[in-house]
Amino acid sequence: MLGIFKSKEKTDRARILVVDDALDLVDTIQCRLEYCKCEVITASNGKDGLEKAAKEKPDLILLDTNMPIMSGPEMLECLKKDPDMKNIPVIMVTALCEAQDIAKVSAYGIADYITKPFDFTELMVKITNILHNKNFE
Repeated sequence: MLGIFKSKEKTDRARILVVDDALDLVDTIQCRLEYCKCEVITASNGKDGLEKAAKEKPDLILLDTNMPIMSGPEMLECLKKDPDMKNIPVIMVTALCEAQDIAKVSAYGIADYITKPFDFTELMVKITNILHNKNFE
């Protein structure tokens, strides 16, 4: 699975932006992704996440739904309106697990979602599938 994170582009590592206000979770995700040779960028709210997405142009965004300052859906709406960022795949990371909650975040055009608490292996499968579709090998 580790080989999937090598890019054919200028950089040799996938760039993943993790936007979540749960700092312990962000640290854990960052540690695991860096172990898998990913470059990880972090933000603790949607406003900072949007700014970092515009500046860093990540290959994938892991985005929490409920955050201060700007929520995940609000950030996602801004991403989808920006021609330079609208095609960045997003995995929503949510504690909301009811069917209507999942349908609501899915309506924003996300690549996938995962509910908290999650199994890291499941998250890695989702990331791998998305990056593989972006021609990361």
